[in-house]
Amino acid sequence: LLLNREMVAFSMGEGTLEVGRELFQKNRLRLCERLASLPTAVTDKTWVVLAGGTNQDRMHGFSSDAEALFRQESNFHWATGVTEPDWMAAINATTARCVLFMPRLPPEYAVWMGEIQGPDFFQGKYEVDRVAYVDEMAEQLAGADLLLLLKGLNTDSGRVCAPATFKGMEEFAVDEEVLYPVLAELRAVKTPEEVAVIRYANRISSQAHKEVMRSVRPGMYEYQLESLFQHHVYARGGARHVCYTCIAASGPNAAVLHYGHAGAPNDRRLAEGDMCLFDMGAEYCCYCSDITCSFPASGRFSPRQRAIYSAVLASNRAVLAAAKPGVNWVDMHMLAERVLLQHLRELGLVRGEVEEMMGVRLGALFMPHGLGHLMGVDVHDVSGYGPGLPPRPEGRGLRSLRMARDLLPGMVLTIEPGCYFIPSELDAASLDPALAPLLVPEQLKPFYDFGGVRIEDDCLITETGCELLTDVPRSIEDIEALMTEQPTIVLS
Repeated sequence: LLLNREMVAFSMGEGTLEVGRELFQKNRLRLCERLASLPTAVTDKTWVVLAGGTNQDRMHGFSSDAEALFRQESNFHWATGVTEPDWMAAINATTARCVLFMPRLPPEYAVWMGEIQGPDFFQGKYEVDRVAYVDEMAEQLAGADLLLLLKGLNTDSGRVCAPATFKGMEEFAVDEEVLYPVLAELRAVKTPEEVAVIRYANRISSQAHKEVMRSVRPGMYEYQLESLFQHHVYARGGARHVCYTCIAASGPNAAVLHYGHAGAPNDRRLAEGDMCLFDMGAEYCCYCSDITCSFPASGRFSPRQRAIYSAVLASNRAVLAAAKPGVNWVDMHMLAERVLLQHLRELGLVRGEVEEMMGVRLGALFMPHGLGHLMGVDVHDVSGYGPGLPPRPEGRGLRSLRMARDLLPGMVLTIEPGCYFIPSELDAASLDPALAPLLVPEQLKPFYDFGGVRIEDDCLITETGCELLTDVPRSIEDIEALMTEQPTIVLS
């Protein structure tokens, strides 16, 4: 979609998505409409005050010139689209009038960082009602009868969002209770403009995953394929950030759910016979994608790989077919488990009645994580739990669910069932009187070095069902066909 340049809030140039200012203007209007519907009275003298992210050094101690690449705080981005650090915003709670506050930069900024632009430039860039300096906030907000500040618990990360502060704020009446649940719930349901950006992030990530599958060969290192993904989404999609640390797991590493961290930096060499599990997603204009592809390093599925992959794919597709508005996410997780266990029983890895397995939570042995999560300007987006929503369920595996609520039209979420053979967990289960009778140890033992399979798609809940946003081959035949193609980027 090509927009009039005066309408564009964000673009990385020719061939990349142009994100319009309307996305952020509409979000501010939605916020005001929701505030107006609350029993708590807001007036034309009530202002929402938001703090943007700050530029933090990535190095400790005495190092300089080593700042991390800045990425905007998610709530601030959702409401403003501002890309620069150390900004603030005030939004009138009834009119949606928006005033941005920028830092007053010292003259030497121009030498090291580039030309210093003033308020008029940024008023045009972000198409807001006014831009002033942060040190003028108290003056600009004079006459306000109430400031709504953003403070609340992110139930996914466990972190508390700290409210905005500015010099002179002690002169104003403030409220730290109303805003957070309102804004979090608005973020849970995406506008068409937001979906367009998520769709684009999915497209470039899907293309990058395909390029990885074309390129993979035994003997390569995991990090080489991670770097290929990152190169593709940046060079061909303008995505300077990925949404999370890339998981480029091969062989037994695929049984480590968050492999790829600093202590396990995607550094294993792929071997013939390995199953690969690559969980990587690009971020564009702060909107995320989160895709996992599982495939054989050799390009051809072995009988064991085919069997486990087929079980996970059946689980994934069952949820895709069932997900729609009004369906409960816990029920979807249970559906995914049930389908997986049915296939594992057919393979002779477990025995007994599936309902008995469900009752003792055997599925969590093979899929210890939740089925998926909301996704937006955070890869694990907010509003999975909160006031008026179902509490986190109890039980093995269930307590890992990132939400327990019913699905709504406009939600974007991941569907990511998996099957992992984690030796320590299998050994512990063999000693558990509730689980051990349902396991077939002699059949499970050969899978101890298998690793795992995860199939993760990003989906939009529509008015009638579920739209798949991810575009990668999923059938065994399609994966094997893709892996015979020549890569378009050659690693030297």
